[in-house]
Amino acid sequence: MVEFDNYKLVDKGVCAAKGFKAGGINVGIKPGSKKRDLAVISCDTKCTAAAIYTQNKVKGAPIIVTKEHLKNGIAQAVIVNSGNANTCNSNGIEIAEQMCELCANELGIDKNDMIVGSTGVIGQKLSIDPVKNNIKTLVDSISEDGSSLACEAIMTTDTRKKELAVEFTLDGKTCHIGGISKGSGMINPNMATMLAFITTDVKINAELLHKALKRTADITYNMVSVDGDTSTNDTLCIMASGLAGNKEITAEDKDYEVFINGLYAVMMNLARETARDGEGATKLMECVVDHAPTEAVAKSVALSVINSSLLKAAIFAADANWGRILCAIGYAEGDFDISKVEVVLSSSKGSVKVCENGAGVDFSEDEAFKILSEDEIVIRIDMHDGADKSVAWGCDLTYEYVKINAEYRS
Repeated sequence: MVEFDNYKLVDKGVCAAKGFKAGGINVGIKPGSKKRDLAVISCDTKCTAAAIYTQNKVKGAPIIVTKEHLKNGIAQAVIVNSGNANTCNSNGIEIAEQMCELCANELGIDKNDMIVGSTGVIGQKLSIDPVKNNIKTLVDSISEDGSSLACEAIMTTDTRKKELAVEFTLDGKTCHIGGISKGSGMINPNMATMLAFITTDVKINAELLHKALKRTADITYNMVSVDGDTSTNDTLCIMASGLAGNKEITAEDKDYEVFINGLYAVMMNLARETARDGEGATKLMECVVDHAPTEAVAKSVALSVINSSLLKAAIFAADANWGRILCAIGYAEGDFDISKVEVVLSSSKGSVKVCENGAGVDFSEDEAFKILSEDEIVIRIDMHDGADKSVAWGCDLTYEYVKINAEYRS
């Protein structure tokens, strides 16, 4: 995990923030599976809440229901299942609403204060029975130490939990932001994770909470790509209990920036872990673009490089095929001078310059192979054409990616 000054990494994920509890159990959403597949996050009080969603025109039923419930900017709990996306189903909205109602009744809260999410196979009907028959057990699983249980319950092809929290001081009060996230495949920079849930005890109004979430997502989750596929169920939600006791943030002032930086510390690390855990991945790729003419160009170049299947395959093989980087830069949107571009490949084993002024330079293939054989690879692109920069994250393309997706429904 990347650490930040003034933001201390702490345990307990979504339960680190005051007022929040979580839990997760197995209810048999996917027959034969023994992993946890139903999660809940709840708060002792109603929260200011905001969310952003997939840009795919096909949207899972839970997104439609959650959008409606969050129109007033208020939420108190989340229920989410894995194993079935509840997407493209004729009764999907009915099922999502029933999930909310069942959980709300057991928690003793308003069903309209529920956020609902689903992830898994698209186009298969989701029965309400596993949820209905186990809702009391789910709510009974809730505790202040339940973040990891909830995190496990939202995983599908993920190989590791994505869970993080930070502690910091704001307005003289000790505050927290925590999150859990899932995503391994169908990850593309259009709200680029399948599901992520963030909690905080900072007091902030709904308008600025949404603005902070969108601003931070644009430089974290929206800068991640595993395979170029945008999911139908991408949902990123945040709930703010306000129980830290700080003066409510109502303007884009110093306290707002402290909050934004804490949110970035959590979301950047979760986004990075999403890329690291790409389906079949063996390496995390980070593309750093510097001295670009505009931020838009910097983002476009970084994402173009991260999305290149040819480059991803070369990185898997530890092959310093830098021409694939230049090719990807060349079809990025925006106006810039390719003849000024410099490229350096680096890892914990060192760095090697492979391109300068848009042309190749002599380098040791053996040294490059050693550098690219590590599990974290940084591609540094200096455009020598301005002052803007951007960072994107991705992973290598392996044989295992094809195997996982060829057998996904079996």
